[in-house]
Amino acid sequence: MDLVIGPLDLPARVDEALAVQAVAFGLGPDEVAVRRQIVLRHMVNPGARAYGATVGDRLAGFVYGMPNDRAHWWSTVVEPYLRANGNDAWLDDSFVITELHVHPAYQNRGAGRALITTITDTAAQPRSILSAIDIDSPARALYHSLGYQDLARRVLFPSAPRPYAVMGAPLPLRRA
Repeated sequence: MDLVIGPLDLPARVDEALAVQAVAFGLGPDEVAVRRQIVLRHMVNPGARAYGATVGDRLAGFVYGMPNDRAHWWSTVVEPYLRANGNDAWLDDSFVITELHVHPAYQNRGAGRALITTITDTAAQPRSILSAIDIDSPARALYHSLGYQDLARRVLFPSAPRPYAVMGAPLPLRRA
């Protein structure tokens, strides 16, 4: 069956989305429980939206994001790193990709690319920012192919075991 990309009622399907994230990102039940509350809180922010990749009725991947707000926790953590690199202006008038995950059984089929381009195509902001684990990975390769550049590296989030990179790209994203 083909993957279908479309709007996702993330609050209604949060448990299914987090099950995808848990497999894709290696999360345990305690982390999933914490992230559930975070996702539900994020989705009430103005401009927050989500898209899903489905196969039949099954959720194979999802993305969600919102216009960035410097008062949000993520921005307060990454701002000093961006400022140190002269890139803190990226926090203004940007659409942040909060989460993007594709179940491993459906990776390498274009779902991640379709999800991120679909959500950013509807953004009113002129650019997009995100964070990704700071290693060479298929996810970072995807982001680079779309035009994202590293704005800060070795970003440390509280309780995260590995450093992250903050990346940014002008919108619309570059197509393959």
